[in-house]
Amino acid sequence: MNQTAFTLTNPQTKALAFKVFSFEDGSYFQQLKNYNYYSIILVTKGAGKVRSDFSERRFEENCLMCFSVYQPFKIVADAEFQGILINFHPDFFCIHKHQQEIACNGVLFNNIYDSPVVPLEGDELSSLLSTVHELKTEMQNAALAQYELLVSYLKIFLINASRIRLKQSPPATTPGKKEPFVLQTLKDAIEEHYKTKHSAGDYADLLNISVRALSRISKAQFKKTLTNLIAERIVIEAKRELYLTAKPVKRIASDLGFSDEFYFSRFFKRNAAVSPQTYRETVGFSRGES
Repeated sequence: MNQTAFTLTNPQTKALAFKVFSFEDGSYFQQLKNYNYYSIILVTKGAGKVRSDFSERRFEENCLMCFSVYQPFKIVADAEFQGILINFHPDFFCIHKHQQEIACNGVLFNNIYDSPVVPLEGDELSSLLSTVHELKTEMQNAALAQYELLVSYLKIFLINASRIRLKQSPPATTPGKKEPFVLQTLKDAIEEHYKTKHSAGDYADLLNISVRALSRISKAQFKKTLTNLIAERIVIEAKRELYLTAKPVKRIASDLGFSDEFYFSRFFKRNAAVSPQTYRETVGFSRGES
């Protein structure tokens, strides 16, 4: 395996803070990845399938893929596979804290409704690769304000990638005249009620449609069951609370509509692959107002 890695570690914890990794085959991605940091993959050569959470998507040459903290993913390339992997820990750069500046949360990361795969045109790929080059150069230059400059380049990358994603986002379309309206209504309903309504039947009742029909639409459009969709939205909010606040797990569970802290912990672990406490310990949290 031919590869080149540029890595920075947290001097206090010795854990990975930031990494730029050039790969020239798919061996690194054949095993399921489940990192406690964000992952961005720029595919410059090759095609195949990416499995993420509860869905499987096809990708082609020249594309971008983004994965959130503890979001499991696995890539199976058809043959040759080359590109760039960028990892960054939330302590290095927190997308939640910088949402107003970058606005990539819900666009590149934590987007439960769209594919993680973003196709790139030639000039879009070139622009992103140019920023990667700047990141690599700076990582080899341990000079004054290195962290600040690396974060600036990372922000430029995320802003440009978000713009590309938003430019490409077409209205949801599926067979049948009612379904685009139902899809948008479902998204709105989940966003409004995920803290209090946790079952597929709850949303079917809200939309005045059968559970079977709504589940079929969800599976066809989002490649996920309705139950998975609801669970992912709850977990995204739980992760945000675990990272950004010092709230006890019991209170976070209660705020998300779980009367039993231990049931919530099992639910979180089932959907995030780690317990709430492990997530907080390995991702860290900002001691804000609780």
